Amino acid sequence: MRTPRPGIYEVFAKGDIIYNDEKVNYVIAEGRLVDAKTRTDLTAERLRKLQAIPFDSLPLQQSFKVVRGNGKRKLAYFTDPNCPYCKRLEQELANVKDVTLHVFLFPILSNDSLEKSRAVWCSKDRAKAWTDLMLKDIAPKPAGNCAAPLEQVVRYGQDKGIRGTPTLIFADGSRVPGTLPAADLNKLLDDAAQSARPGGREDPPWNAKLRSSRNSRPSTPRSCSTAATASCSGPETRSCRSP
Repeated sequence: MRTPRPGIYEVFAKGDIIYNDEKVNYVIAEGRLVDAKTRTDLTAERLRKLQAIPFDSLPLQQSFKVVRGNGKRKLAYFTDPNCPYCKRLEQELANVKDVTLHVFLFPILSNDSLEKSRAVWCSKDRAKAWTDLMLKDIAPKPAGNCAAPLEQVVRYGQDKGIRGTPTLIFADGSRVPGTLPAADLNKLLDDAAQSARPGGREDPPWNAKLRSSRNSRPSTPRSCSTAATASCSGPETRSCRSP
């Protein structure tokens, strides 16, 4: 069906309205522009570039490091101690070798998240306190008067549009929301390291494939809100989100 906009046609299918051009080269569905031939979500492609955070621009002094093996690969992530998918991420990361993890405590879910994050930051061995908490459910001792940069990290994350935990930042600046299996993490770490080198690939093949798999399920719940905790319990949910 023709629309008031020349060259744009309306299609009603399975209860939804989508729009396409006359030759059906492009489709607009659920607010996203899709290349109909390659099935590439062009909106996601554009967002990926706009939302990228250059790794060297991260305030790494407001994070702490966990080094595995030779630590050559690098990953930064924003995490909340009460987010179940952050705990799942830690379980997957335990199987990832030769990486330096930059952990940004991002307590957005509750006051208890804030207290636990402060206790971790104020521990003598932050890396051990964090892994004990997330993998063994051993809470660190309550913090004293230690100055923890938690408000600064939350403010930075919000300024960058980070609303959910975990949010991962790879060496090439690409941002991935939610937890991933160890095999996927290893692949992303390797390719991000290559892309970050001079002359590296701008958009490695795994990135497009991963985006396609994520974007093929737009209705899948991927985050939880402090106002709606139940939405964090779905089997396909991969991150927790502040309101």
